[in-house]
Amino acid sequence: MKKISIGLWVFFFTTIIWSQKKSPNIILMIGDGMGLAQISSGMYTNDNSTALEQFDYIGLSKTASFDKLITDSAASGTAMATGIKTNNKFLGISPDNIHQKSILEICKEKGYKTALIATSSIVHATPASFYAKENSRYNYENIALQLRNHNIDIFIGGGSKYFTTRKDKRNLINEMSEYEFIKSLDELEKSISTKVGYFTYFDEPPSILNGRPANLDLITRTILNKLSLNKSPFIVVIEGSQIDWGGHDNDSKMVLSEFIDFDSAVKEALEFAKNDGNTLVVVTADHETGGMSLNGGEINNVNIKFNTKSHTGTMVPVFSFGPSSETFSGIYENTQIFYKLRESIK
Repeated sequence: MKKISIGLWVFFFTTIIWSQKKSPNIILMIGDGMGLAQISSGMYTNDNSTALEQFDYIGLSKTASFDKLITDSAASGTAMATGIKTNNKFLGISPDNIHQKSILEICKEKGYKTALIATSSIVHATPASFYAKENSRYNYENIALQLRNHNIDIFIGGGSKYFTTRKDKRNLINEMSEYEFIKSLDELEKSISTKVGYFTYFDEPPSILNGRPANLDLITRTILNKLSLNKSPFIVVIEGSQIDWGGHDNDSKMVLSEFIDFDSAVKEALEFAKNDGNTLVVVTADHETGGMSLNGGEINNVNIKFNTKSHTGTMVPVFSFGPSSETFSGIYENTQIFYKLRESIK
């Protein structure tokens, strides 16, 4: 009888502890257009080092969309954000135009704080796939209106013109009175507001080579520190958007500079997760761009070639660290990233 009583006590104590365990924070990082060649060349250019070497598990993601072998960023973003394959150019909807909940929206319903960061405009395809429901990724003003009506706590990206210089003459920033709109990282760090918007540029941000600060690491660190002050768990989606643009331009210097900036942000996310102990970090890509390959050279001076100015159908890597990270190993459809993230939420 005594053994049974002790056994029951241990069972109930364990159950209580498990039920009180905090849901994990989630950091999803997307290197747009980032295949293995982009990672390899960035690593060799950066003294043969990348933060991605420190991850616990690696998987491979199949990127085909519903209607094409070669996906675009809208369809691949939607696959990761909502768990469904859809047509190229579609955002947040199925091929038959049914609206889908994104992982950001599901986490918000469960009490998470949410943040969305991009080095493109905030209405560009990949970030938009986490909040917009559109049959064309190019309906930028409609997408901006949906962000205005969404409930994301913090967003950072370019493209303020889609909010202020519109055909309908509305100024959406003025309408978003619940947000504090800031103009610098210093202001973000000092802000005590629970809802913050930061438009980094009026139009699409330039590349690092053309003057954009290489500060995605500082943005990441500031956002994570700010969100960690709240008792609620959080989910942050961070896109290194312009690795892809360098691939489209067959510009190896642009690819490398954008990857190294993204990799520095990955390092910040990983350090936060290691210190926190309850943060899942997933780093992947929506597709590969440029058919990029390494054809010679040496450490810190690689020879790069491209075979297309478009996306390719090659699988892309998925790196994971933290709670439930083991579920991201293997080979699977990109839709599974959504389901694996959803399963990690208590």
